[in-house]
Amino acid sequence: MSEAKRLAGEKAIDYVEDGMIVGVGTGSTVAYFIEALGRIKGRIAGAVSSSEQSTKRLKELGIEVLDANAAGPLKLYVDGADECDPHKRLIKGGGAALTREKIIAEASETFVCIIDPAKQVPVLGRFPLPVEVIPMARSLVARRILALTGGQPVWRDGVVTDNGNWILDVHNLSITDPVAMETELNQIPGVVSVGLFARRPADIVIVGGEPPKVL
Repeated sequence: MSEAKRLAGEKAIDYVEDGMIVGVGTGSTVAYFIEALGRIKGRIAGAVSSSEQSTKRLKELGIEVLDANAAGPLKLYVDGADECDPHKRLIKGGGAALTREKIIAEASETFVCIIDPAKQVPVLGRFPLPVEVIPMARSLVARRILALTGGQPVWRDGVVTDNGNWILDVHNLSITDPVAMETELNQIPGVVSVGLFARRPADIVIVGGEPPKVL
């Protein structure tokens, strides 16, 4: 599967234009994109990163990492996903970077999602849905999620996000209306971000393979 991830990551370079500030996501598939980006670093103006992990690797490759506030609107964001449905709606957050990923996706004109074939699903929810929460609200949010969705929230114990918050992973969901669920969960006090990328889905999905498939 790592070969499929590499092929997807390298295919995403096709969408990088000269002089761009590129939004860069997080995860094992994105790692291949970052390596490929390093090979053309002279063509780009820099990157905006969704995690400390990606920032570290970008800097190691000599790519300038810019603050999102200073960079302004972006033309391109490249990131992976934990699940992708036929409408290019996603579950993200397995790497606990969902809030920053969602901010960069919102700031970007084009969101290219790079995945291996195993991430394609007919209905979202097989992968537990990550929800970033303010620590003091963990139990409250878990109770509300259980009541609203019937899913089973599990605290990802020992994990602290780059924003200093905690993650609840919601198991046993079948998300037939991800836009509605994203909206509903966002209303719970204490929720920072929901790992559903449905209101702002991917624009392009690259599925790794020989050759990569572009959706």
